[in-house]
Amino acid sequence: HVQLVESGGGSVQAGGSLRLSCTASGLTSDEADMGWYRQGPGNPCELVSYVSRDGSTYYADSVKGRFTISQDEAANTLYLQMNSLKFEVTGLYYCAAGDPANVWGQGTQVTVS
Repeated sequence: HVQLVESGGGSVQAGGSLRLSCTASGLTSDEADMGWYRQGPGNPCELVSYVSRDGSTYYADSVKGRFTISQDEAANTLYLQMNSLKFEVTGLYYCAAGDPANVWGQGTQVTVS
């Protein structure tokens, strides 16, 4: 059973930090590429950060230098460390696997005030 479960969201003041976690189970090698997506209020879902199977990473311009994506392969967990949070990154954050993404978690809410 393929499953992604996100955690770590919450409410934080601007300038604060959060670390999102995504625990995976049942993924195949076809889903080795993983990323974090955000759906802000009234906005379409957008890619925030991505790590490919070869370890290369991508960050949206809006989060470069402030967010860091990482993996703990032994724990089957993907992380997103978010520092210096700004109001505009508020949204529902989804973990997804595959290229194109075809396995999605349920999302975790991040609210920056």
